[in-house]
Amino acid sequence: MRRDVRAAAPPDERIKWTHLVYFSNGPLLLIRAEEKRVLFGFWRGKRLREIAPRLKAGGKYELATWELREGDSVDAVLVTKLVQEAVRLNDELGDPAARSA
Repeated sequence: MRRDVRAAAPPDERIKWTHLVYFSNGPLLLIRAEEKRVLFGFWRGKRLREIAPRLKAGGKYELATWELREGDSVDAVLVTKLVQEAVRLNDELGDPAARSA
């Protein structure tokens, strides 16, 4: 998944909050590995649900996550579409972590 994210766009990759966080004009997405699952989350994920209905919105912000468990497959084409659209949204709308976003 990490390889697919990095191939889809040139995001800045950092370890933040103990997991991988990617930035492109602000926070873009995260990959959080837990004992029994991996969360693939997008700061503007609610806007990406048309591309990936498996994204589950949570809370009052735009964050939505895709929960992966052992045996789940990951479609590299879908990951590419999600990442590229997330980058486009951050370019168009600005930093999602900024107060005015």
